[in-house]
Amino acid sequence: MLVPQGSVLGSRLYIVYTADLAHNANQHGINFHSFADDTQLYLHCRRDDITSAVNRLQHCITDIGCCMSANRLKLNTDETELLWIGSRYNLSVLQGCGSVLRLGSDVVEPTDHVRLLGVTLSADLTLDRHVSNNSARCFYWLRQLRRVRQSLDSKSAATLVHAFVSSSIDYCNAVLAESPKATTDKLQWVLNAAARVVTETRKYERGLTDILRYELHWLSVPQRVKFKLSTMMFRCLRHSIPRYLSDFCTPVANVAYVFTIYLFQSVF
Repeated sequence: MLVPQGSVLGSRLYIVYTADLAHNANQHGINFHSFADDTQLYLHCRRDDITSAVNRLQHCITDIGCCMSANRLKLNTDETELLWIGSRYNLSVLQGCGSVLRLGSDVVEPTDHVRLLGVTLSADLTLDRHVSNNSARCFYWLRQLRRVRQSLDSKSAATLVHAFVSSSIDYCNAVLAESPKATTDKLQWVLNAAARVVTETRKYERGLTDILRYELHWLSVPQRVKFKLSTMMFRCLRHSIPRYLSDFCTPVANVAYVFTIYLFQSVF
């Protein structure tokens, strides 16, 4: 059955076609998560169980490939990536241990980072690469805006900054919760540069903090992260968020240990 491109039936029919993927992953004891056409398979293992974990993952992907072929879909091994996550010591032990995926005639080598829904995840779960890539992309757009700034009024410049810079900073910024100041400062530098573009302030002029707070009404990067988390928690309590997110939300009154309660209060 053919569906016109852009039709609302396209996403629904794709879900129908891929409904059995989660069942196949559960049969092999592998966690499954899917968003649109982006699917992740992940499992936890010890260093001594790497070989068995790789075999389970290979068998699972092979079964998924057969299931997709039965539904006239194709598993694209060229887009398949493998990421081992752990401490730096554990990752150094993995080198040369045969931790690759063999899918028929194709071999998937492990990589040190993957891009997942716009977020770059590193093998040691640090977000330095993601923040650096995001900052470089934002500074590129700021350089383009500086060239045409004299042809724009303040309102138009602010609109373009929100479209190309602020939206990029705020995208998935909840993953930056409790990140070190050295990480969030990179994005704060981008925000400061964007404020200078909008207000036509020179680099070394003072009073940028007051401009951000009182003139532009922009929150700092750590405050933006807290605002995103607070909004998500509010939506979880109001049940206006996808269930797979609200299931991870536990009210403080239901936490068994007092120490854990104090920990939740310190975080939020």
